[in-house]
Amino acid sequence: MTLALVTEVVAASRPRLSVDLDAVARNTRLLAGRASGELMAVVKADGFGHGALDVARTALAHGATRLGVTSLDEAWPLREAGLGVPLLSWLNPADADWGRAAAHDVDVAVPSLTHLAAVAAAPGRARVHLHVDAGMARDGADPASWTLLCRSARRAEQRGQLTVVGVMGHLGCADDPTDDCNALARTRFAWALEVARAAGLRPRDRHLAATAATLTDPRTHHTLSRVGAGLVGIDPSRTTALHPAMTLTAPVVQVRRVRAGTPVGYGHSHRTHEATHLGLLPVGYADGLPRAASGRAEVLVRGVRRPVVGRISMDQVVVDLGERGVDLGESATVFGPGTHGEPTVAEWAAWADTIEHEVVTGIGARVERSLA
Repeated sequence: MTLALVTEVVAASRPRLSVDLDAVARNTRLLAGRASGELMAVVKADGFGHGALDVARTALAHGATRLGVTSLDEAWPLREAGLGVPLLSWLNPADADWGRAAAHDVDVAVPSLTHLAAVAAAPGRARVHLHVDAGMARDGADPASWTLLCRSARRAEQRGQLTVVGVMGHLGCADDPTDDCNALARTRFAWALEVARAAGLRPRDRHLAATAATLTDPRTHHTLSRVGAGLVGIDPSRTTALHPAMTLTAPVVQVRRVRAGTPVGYGHSHRTHEATHLGLLPVGYADGLPRAASGRAEVLVRGVRRPVVGRISMDQVVVDLGERGVDLGESATVFGPGTHGEPTVAEWAAWADTIEHEVVTGIGARVERSLA
């Protein structure tokens, strides 16, 4: 085959990411059925890489009643798209545009006295969820400052500067329901609610559980569960069969016949064991494939799993296609729901010693997106 023909095939084909919104719908219905209270669809990080607006609309149509994001920058497009349901943003710097949040009815989390002062001083009357650190030493107010934060919030509420509508926390070990740290977090959260009530606050929304706890521990549900990963088929607790919503394919853009002992890729980390065909896929770590999966990953070609050989490069991977090879332009399934024998996101995560969340949120902008 001539170089010109290979170049033509490359130009006509790109890696493609397909999102199955029916899977999102099924997952949402299951999770809404498990939650004791309302279900918040968390669509941060562009809906865990699946498209924030599409995931939000689908989840709201199938049991979710509100939305959650991290930054306010993630909130504005949802409001601009006409989604008027309750919407919470919980990770912002103290100098964020709190006035705009109030004007667009975006609830905001307050994790510190500094944040509280800034929110209270902004135009409008913000709807606030006080955020307590339930044991992660990460976001949220330290328990030592919680009483003062609640009392200060109550004073701001009485002055008409804001309304405390919620108290929130986060579980650090919910992926293992048996871990003792979950009991500690539940106790700390219950204490935080008592302190808030003692300060005169009456938060309607009380939320601690994310996906794993929603599926495994009703004691954490309170009035609301925040679910993001579960919407797209990821269960960190490994207790429930959810439906993966993402499929990544890539075309074979080059095929070559090589001898046994042929070195492959950077550093010659692989040498062919026998004469074989090598196929080139135009997708690499710049597109979200974890480089740490080199030497372990597989893809599906013509219904058969084929190993990725050599190191995963920035823009490309090499696949051992075996004796028969394939035609240029044929599609390889990098990962999908696993229903046709293809590798899953969970497998790619295991090959790279990471979590599924990192894989799905890492798919780059060069990959063409579509809905299944």
